[in-house]
Amino acid sequence: MNPTAGQPGSTLHLLEARPYPALLSLVMPMYNEEAVLGYLRSEVTIFLTEAPGPVEVILVNDGSSDQTLLKALEWAKADRRVKVIQLSRNFGHQLAATAGLDYASGDAVVLLDADLQDPLPVIHRMVDRYCEGYDVVYGQRQERHGESPLKRATAWGFYRLMRSLVYDRLPVDTGDFRLISRQCLTGLRAMQETHRFLRGMVAWVGFPQCGVLYERAPRVSGRTKYTLRKMLAFAWTAATSFSILPLQMSLVLGLLVGLFGIEEAVRALLAYSLGWYVVPGWTSLVILTALVGSALLVSVGILGQYVGKIYEQSKARPLYLVSQTYNIPCGAGSSHGIAQTFGDRS
Repeated sequence: MNPTAGQPGSTLHLLEARPYPALLSLVMPMYNEEAVLGYLRSEVTIFLTEAPGPVEVILVNDGSSDQTLLKALEWAKADRRVKVIQLSRNFGHQLAATAGLDYASGDAVVLLDADLQDPLPVIHRMVDRYCEGYDVVYGQRQERHGESPLKRATAWGFYRLMRSLVYDRLPVDTGDFRLISRQCLTGLRAMQETHRFLRGMVAWVGFPQCGVLYERAPRVSGRTKYTLRKMLAFAWTAATSFSILPLQMSLVLGLLVGLFGIEEAVRALLAYSLGWYVVPGWTSLVILTALVGSALLVSVGILGQYVGKIYEQSKARPLYLVSQTYNIPCGAGSSHGIAQTFGDRS
């Protein structure tokens, strides 16, 4: 057994070497990726040939409106190792990834995007670290090719802000590309959040974790589905799912407004005692009214976001609905979703 090196303050784990996974699962959420599937099929076929052990490929179609499902089914019919999960509608990347993780049956499960920005050969290095005893091996980006300077800058700032203000165990410069052991996945599946930030959830679960450095490639084809609006919404979900910091910030905002009110009171007393000319009450009244109203609205808005999330969580709805599965045995199910009773359509 070897102890994990870890960071200051992190949990010390003893690593115990393990064999190559009896089954390795590759989970890929997809939304309107028909332009990518031909390239993906070629690269995954090469990976399956090179892999020293059995591999299953789980394609999660997240309610695509193009030919993604048809191309995925064509691939699944030609190769029984390829399994397809058809969600009843578009639920979003994080919930589609959750569906794939729920249906994966491997001893080690790798979550990656279908656009080949996460190079498949990196998985071999992840499995090597898994065999050393690590339960989570995440891909850490050295370079981000094919992305705009704005995207790189905002991603850099997001992870460091999240790490310093929200959750200090969140690895920087990492996406969802990671290997998860069965033991860690069991703990992850027990988490019932409706609003999910998988990167933070995996970090929260714990177990021995490490990273492997790699260069993120540009998309082989098609366009990214993460618009600026979606990225901002994802960042807000990440912050509110893992921290009450926004609520604390509203308290700080209230204190700042209170201090400004004290300052205005001191200024008014000085103006009265020193004979300064001012329009009586106008400036201080307008400024204080605007600031107090703004602080109240911001605080109520942030509180409303948390109350809304509690409301949605209390409904206890399934995170996703599965309409059809292909090459998946009947009875294989999920801990968070509901599948149609007819099960597999092999």
